[in-house]
Amino acid sequence: MNNSRPIKICVIGLGYVGLPLARLFSTKYETIGFDLNEKRVAALMKGHDATLEVPDALLQEAIAKHGFRCTTSLDEIRDCNFYVVSVPTPVNDDDTPDLRPLRGASETVGKVISKGDIVVYESTVYPGVTEEVCVPVVEKVSGLVFNKDFYAGYSPERINPGDKEHTVEKIRKVTSGSTPEVADIVDAVYNSVLINGTHKASSIKVAEASKIIENTQRDVNIAFMNELAKIFDAMGIDTHDVIEAASSKWNFIKLTPGLVGGHCISVDPYYLIHKSQAYGVFPRVMFNARRLNAGMGEYVAHQVIKLMNLKGILVKGAKVLIMGITFKENCPDIRNTKVADVCRALHVYTDNICIYDPWADAAQVEKEYGLAITNTLPEGKFDAVVHAVAHREFQSLDIRSLVREGGVVYDVKGVLPKEVIDARL
Repeated sequence: MNNSRPIKICVIGLGYVGLPLARLFSTKYETIGFDLNEKRVAALMKGHDATLEVPDALLQEAIAKHGFRCTTSLDEIRDCNFYVVSVPTPVNDDDTPDLRPLRGASETVGKVISKGDIVVYESTVYPGVTEEVCVPVVEKVSGLVFNKDFYAGYSPERINPGDKEHTVEKIRKVTSGSTPEVADIVDAVYNSVLINGTHKASSIKVAEASKIIENTQRDVNIAFMNELAKIFDAMGIDTHDVIEAASSKWNFIKLTPGLVGGHCISVDPYYLIHKSQAYGVFPRVMFNARRLNAGMGEYVAHQVIKLMNLKGILVKGAKVLIMGITFKENCPDIRNTKVADVCRALHVYTDNICIYDPWADAAQVEKEYGLAITNTLPEGKFDAVVHAVAHREFQSLDIRSLVREGGVVYDVKGVLPKEVIDARL
């Protein structure tokens, strides 16, 4: 390693994870952001982040005060010596890991990396991907030898989209490196910009595993609550009342049922499920939890239809309002939103569905899901209203006034007053 050169950082992938991290690094080090999306790079250099993860004022300060810049040009990142890869890790149609973005980013690193440089991966993966999949790509493209000419690290991302409290500088990060010396360097670089410090893992594989079980644990726990919701609904018992009562015990973990979407919790478990089977272990708990959560959108739709039938509302051609399309409240992130599943299931019975979301980008929703949305509250009365996402804009609305007399209000999030709803998940 060449320790004589000052750290110059390149963050590859400027999405929900990469941009906040790059902006933070720029306060301490010369930092360049790299992304293949020319429109995204152009918008960022004008000082606006469409994901809303980095406020415009902070981004503009990083550009003007700290010299932060974004590029699509490989030539501009060749003289960096600390590369951070933060690209998506999606799944294929059969729910197997899709490592193409990681391989592509590794090829990019291989084209520009020099002797003594370090590449750190942040993308969520199963244990072994960094050293068994990514590093060989860097070696092949660069012609350099791993742990002799260049080195690797892994520091899993912990970004929570839309969360303005647990921002990147406040997150305690797990770090690791391919040698003890590199682990120390990676840890020191991250520690220098983080308020709450780091946890240095004993190996890259341990760090990879730690990240994937964070999200898998939440998936399993939420699946348990979703299963309880189905059981108690069949019994005629309010699940949220049960949870409140159980929460009076000091060691009860309070979670609520819901739709599990987004790029993390609803995707990452498939990576561990896939890899575990390669070792002859079938992860029944994780597999069943994932299957249960993946079907909750259809379950919600059928619950709404059941309520409409019980109230004598003709479902065929019924006028339905879906409130929210993003995967969580108060952010524009529509990745893998299960509200789309609710809409698809209802579309079997009616085409008269209006989706209202003041946060989502209509063009992106149309492109990703083939659904039309509106960013303004529609006029008129509806046969049914589904409160799918708890955006702050919905809190001040008189939800009951949106449905016709005898209409249905179904609260997916379980946050509306009991007196204004007919049922909740």
